[in-house]
Amino acid sequence: MANEKKTSDKLKEKLFFSNPSCYEKMTEADVKKAYDYCEGYKKFLDEGKTEREFVKASIEYLTKKGFKEFDFGAKIKAGDKYYYNNHNKSLAAFVIGKETLDKGLNITAAHIDSPRVDFKQHPVYEADGMCFFKTHYYGGIKKYQWTTIPLALHGVVTKANGETVTIKIGDEENDPVFYINDLLIHLSGDQMRKTLSDGITGEQLNVLVGSKPYPDVKADGIKLNVLNILNEKYGITEADLMSAELCAVPASKARDIGFDRSLIGAYGHDDKVCAYPSLTALVECSKAPVHTCMAILADKEEIGSEGNTGMQCEVFFDIISDMAKTQKVLDAVVRKNAKCLSADVNACFDPNFPETCERRNSCFMNKGVVITKFTGSRGKSGSNDASAEFMGYVRNLLDENKVVWQTSELGKVDQGGGGTVAKFIAKKNVDTIDIGVPVISMHAPIEVVGKTDVYMTHKALAAFFKA
Repeated sequence: MANEKKTSDKLKEKLFFSNPSCYEKMTEADVKKAYDYCEGYKKFLDEGKTEREFVKASIEYLTKKGFKEFDFGAKIKAGDKYYYNNHNKSLAAFVIGKETLDKGLNITAAHIDSPRVDFKQHPVYEADGMCFFKTHYYGGIKKYQWTTIPLALHGVVTKANGETVTIKIGDEENDPVFYINDLLIHLSGDQMRKTLSDGITGEQLNVLVGSKPYPDVKADGIKLNVLNILNEKYGITEADLMSAELCAVPASKARDIGFDRSLIGAYGHDDKVCAYPSLTALVECSKAPVHTCMAILADKEEIGSEGNTGMQCEVFFDIISDMAKTQKVLDAVVRKNAKCLSADVNACFDPNFPETCERRNSCFMNKGVVITKFTGSRGKSGSNDASAEFMGYVRNLLDENKVVWQTSELGKVDQGGGGTVAKFIAKKNVDTIDIGVPVISMHAPIEVVGKTDVYMTHKALAAFFKA
C-alpha cells in the first residue's frame, strides 16, 4: 500500500496543476528584490496620479535610460530606443530589435487612466456659506466611497491667451486638501434606506473648496475669494475653467499595508501597476533585443478607450506601419506575426466577499502574475478570447523564466464583468492575451496589491520582451 501511495503521489504531481504562493517559490533574496522593486513603483505612483503626470514621469525615466523622441519617417536600426508622446496623455516606447519587423514584434499595452472625479466646465458655485466645484465622475466608481476623504486637485488649465498652466494641490504636507460632504448619521434615516448606488448621486459629488468671503462682499463673496486665490496663483479666471482638465483624486501617497509590509495601498493601481512594469521590463531588455519591443501606455480605458489618446486611436499602429515601411516589409505581415500582452489587472479573490467569485477560476494575492484568457461580461461579451496556441506560448514562456503565475476569470459568469484594451489590439490581427496583477478593492480610492505579484508581472513582461 505504501508503494501504491507513493505512485499515486507521483501521478498527482505529474497530472495535477499546483498553484503555489510566490513565497513558497522565492528565496529570501528574491523577496528582498521584489520589495526593493516596489519602492520605485510607489514613487512612480505618487508622481503620476493622472495620465498626464504618468506620461511626464515616464518620459523623464525613459530619457535617463537613453530613449529619444520618435519622429515619423525616422531611419531606424537595431538597438535604437524611442518614445512617442501622444498629446501628453498616452505614450508608446519601443526598442528596435535585431530581426526585421516581419519576423515578429512584441507589444505590451497597459492603460494609465484611473477612475476619478472630473470637474465640469462651469464648476464654481456658492451655496449657504460654502463654495463648491461641480463634478462629473470618470470611469466606474462606487460614488459613496469618494465622500469624506481628503482629496487633491490635479490637472491643467489652458487660458484665453493659449498658455497652459499645471495645477497640483493637496499632495504635499502643507497643502490644503478638498472634500466631498456626506450626510451625518443622525439625519440619514432616509438615505440609509436607499441602495448603495443611490445613497450618493452623481450630482451630490460636489467638492468643497472654501468658506471665507472676499472682504466687504456679500453676494458670491466666497466664490469671488476662491477665484481670486486661483487668479493670483495661476493667472486664471472662471472663463478659463471651460478649457481645463481638472479632477479630484485621493490626497494620499502609496503606503505599505500590514505588519509585514507585504502589500501596497494606493490610488490608481488599476492600471499603473501594469504600466510601470511594462516600462521597467522594456528598459531591462533595451540592449538590442531579438525582436522589436513596444510598450504602449494608453488613456481612456476606463471609458471605452475612446478619443485620440485611447487604445482605439490609430497612432500606435501608425508607428508600427511607419517602421515597417522604413524596413520595407509589409505592415500586414508585421501585425500577423506580432504578439501582445495586454497588461491589465484582475479582481483578486477576497475572502470577505467569496460569493462573487468561483474559487477554481479566481486569482489570489501573492500567487503571481495573472493570465486572463478572456474578460467581457456574462457570455464573454466584449472580450478578446485568446487562442489555445497563444495561451500555451505564454504559460511555457513564464515557466521557462521561473515566473510564478496563475489564471483567472473576472468573477462568476453572471456576476458582472469588464473589459480591457485587448480586443482593440486583437482586431489588428495580433495574438493578444491579458496578463497582470490581482487587485483588492479595484476602482476604490485606495486599492491594494501584493508586492510579489507586482514583481512577478515585471519578470513576466521582461521575459516576453526578451523572447
